[in-house]
Amino acid sequence: MLVLQPRYGGTIANQIRRLGASCDWSRERFTLDEQLSRAVIEAFVRLHEKGLIYQGSYMVNWSPSLQTAVSDLEVEYSEESGALYYIKYRVAGGSSSDYLTIATTRPETLFGDVAIAVHPKDDRYSKYIGMMAIVPMTYGRHVPIISDRQVDKDFGTGVLKISPGHDHNDYLLARKLGLPILNIMNKDGTLNEVAGLFCGLDRFEARKKLWADLEETGLAVKKEPHTLRVPRSQRGGEIIEPLISKQWFVSMETLAEKALRVIEKGELTIIPERFEKIYNHWLSNIKDWCISRQLWWGHRIPVWYIVGKDCEEEYIVARSSDEALEKARAKFGKDVEIYQDPDVLDTWFSSALWPFSTLGWPDVSAEDFKRFYPTTMLETGHDILFFWVARMVMMGIEFTGTIPFSYVYLHGLIRDSQGRKMSKTLGNVIDPIDTIKEFGTDALRFSIALGTAGQDLNLSTERLASNKAFTNKLWNAGKFVLQNLPDQNDATWESILAYKFDMEESLIALPLPECWVVSKLHLLIDMVTSSYEKFFFGDVGRETYDFFWGDFADWYIEASKARLYHSGGDSVAPVAQAVLLYVFENILKLLHPFMPFVTEELWQALPQRKEAIMVSPWPQTSLPRHANSIKKFENLQALTRAIRNARAEYSVEPGKRISASIVASEEVIQYISKEKEVLALLSRLDVQNVQFTNSPPGDAEQSVHLVAGEGLEAYLPLADMIDISAEVERLSKRLSKMQTEYDGLKARLSSPNFVEKAPADVVRGVREKAAEAEEKIILTKNRLALLKSTTPITN
Repeated sequence: MLVLQPRYGGTIANQIRRLGASCDWSRERFTLDEQLSRAVIEAFVRLHEKGLIYQGSYMVNWSPSLQTAVSDLEVEYSEESGALYYIKYRVAGGSSSDYLTIATTRPETLFGDVAIAVHPKDDRYSKYIGMMAIVPMTYGRHVPIISDRQVDKDFGTGVLKISPGHDHNDYLLARKLGLPILNIMNKDGTLNEVAGLFCGLDRFEARKKLWADLEETGLAVKKEPHTLRVPRSQRGGEIIEPLISKQWFVSMETLAEKALRVIEKGELTIIPERFEKIYNHWLSNIKDWCISRQLWWGHRIPVWYIVGKDCEEEYIVARSSDEALEKARAKFGKDVEIYQDPDVLDTWFSSALWPFSTLGWPDVSAEDFKRFYPTTMLETGHDILFFWVARMVMMGIEFTGTIPFSYVYLHGLIRDSQGRKMSKTLGNVIDPIDTIKEFGTDALRFSIALGTAGQDLNLSTERLASNKAFTNKLWNAGKFVLQNLPDQNDATWESILAYKFDMEESLIALPLPECWVVSKLHLLIDMVTSSYEKFFFGDVGRETYDFFWGDFADWYIEASKARLYHSGGDSVAPVAQAVLLYVFENILKLLHPFMPFVTEELWQALPQRKEAIMVSPWPQTSLPRHANSIKKFENLQALTRAIRNARAEYSVEPGKRISASIVASEEVIQYISKEKEVLALLSRLDVQNVQFTNSPPGDAEQSVHLVAGEGLEAYLPLADMIDISAEVERLSKRLSKMQTEYDGLKARLSSPNFVEKAPADVVRGVREKAAEAEEKIILTKNRLALLKSTTPITN
């Protein structure tokens, strides 16, 4: 089921469809659908009947521009530059020297001060405890000076102003001490009549004017820079104002206890595991949930008030206006008039019911509810673990008696290439549709899926371009396989289909490259299946990527060309064709969850496909693999790499075929020599001049000696590789230039003036350059000596 907002729902749904999400789109739901609205009202009524929903005036996070309360989870704190204001509070009845200096970041809240607190053991202020202080700019309003251990002696001046109407900590302290609560602010962020002459001013304008007036009256001590932890609304970004307001709350303690218990019992697993600690910490320290919002859009709170009665004392909770009126008449008579609470419910209240409200609840006999609830897994972003996940767990247990899912997989957030959160302000928002047009859906999906659970992903064009290249590589590999398979009616198919890869004896009978790649595939299937079961999706993508590109495309496809295009032709081609088809179709299956479009297209193009890849069986696990063949082919790979590196080092023309003598033990020669054509093809050797021997050849002194591994060496005749005379001349000139540069470096290092007076890092840099130059000179001299030793032979 999808949670979609009305304004953006169409856009989001289109993006999800284009991304290839295989949802049952006939079950798409909207938050305000009739069925979902019925579930929301039912949940509210039941919670209220159990005493878990109550109304009261408490401190909330108030958004002045949105004119609504927001939950603690919707407040984001940021470190910002601000100021600490030091203000004098005169002691009533004292001399001009009797005053307390208070440090505050919000001087405008002094109009709401109800007390001044100091630490009982702070000798600086103990003589004032029990006296009264005069609040500045309030025409002499007095507040008591009290003591409390909660005061931090070391912060600011060690004196705390208590403004319980506008600070969460002050509010709790005032409730503990029985102090009154004074509200100085209107709902729009302007100061009210309590602020006197400052009434009607915006809170920030009032701050500036108040400080100027304090300076004028001599009550301003100083103002110094201070880093503030500023609460901002997640929705609008404005600074949140702590405010006392009448709201509806859900009592969370009993609900949270049950949600904690399912983690303790292992009934609910959160992936990655580290988020279980965060989940437990939040639920263990949970506050009651403010669920009412002063917005025009949402589920109306199902509460009705009696005209002429106190709203807090007399109200009716009902499932409909008709039911509310019936209840009101029963209690107050037939002429009673009622009106509904204008507030709406926090959108997360309805979202918390989503796993079962979308399936027909409260009708527990609904077919969808019986069939699909509870489900197995929830996949969502780690940023809404508290907003949504924990609340779904609590509500699921409360209303259905069971958790809505057994696993919670938390993905990371997509950030830009610099790791910044996407925002319109920064102009770094990436539209999936635009990305798909440029790079393709499969490349985008693969890029995102390679992320690690719970860890944010920096999405760059480089990453997308790389995975677009991977998609193209997969497509080209598919073209190669298809081009090298016979026509559907060809008799060769009988030979191809005769190969079976699920029996060990059949596997061992395969030639070395084929046995190697099939064994590696079977290992991959086991690793990938295990990673899928553990929800290690990033590992699945990386393991499959490495096998396809590093093993199948780079090695086996190239090796298969020796079967398909060279000697042996028709007699050896079927084994390569069978292996190409078998390995490639299994790669498509493993990649399909990541890249559904290209894999389905390639799958359908393969011969003898009877069903879509999406519904085809998953590859079988625990298939045979031959470790010895893997080791043998790795030796062949090491030998090929050594020859390729030598060719590159001596700048041998790509198309030139060279001779080689392979020196190894009888056992190694036996399996390497069988793949002489593969070795020659991969290393660009002259197949007619590849010799296998157990001792160095006669021209070893005039050859490049390569050690590919223990007991496996190669000798490449230099005369085959390069024009020795031209190379000698080139290296001699290069050596002369290198020697001149080296001599210059040594001369600088031999100068006491340079060594003693130059900065240490400069001297160190010259020494490192000299050492590097000396090493290059030695290597060049050695190569020259080798080349010169071969000159008589080449002549």
